[in-house]
Amino acid sequence: MSQDINKHKILKNLGNNIRKYRNEQNISQEELAFKINSARNFVGCIERAEKSPTIITLCKIANALNMKLEELVKDIDKN
Repeated sequence: MSQDINKHKILKNLGNNIRKYRNEQNISQEELAFKINSARNFVGCIERAEKSPTIITLCKIANALNMKLEELVKDIDKN
């Protein structure tokens, strides 16, 4: 049970980071999805912590947002 809660917190924080950096760059979910060769609803699911992206997907997202993967996942295990 505790692992599920921790996993959800991590995914929630990751989704919040992605949304924050995407919005800072005025990139829509649709545009980000196009850049990573995915569907817009998949990006939305990641941002809402409904899907757990692979490391490859995270690398694609970081690249599409012109940032390092380390920046994208910074502090996702906090709180």
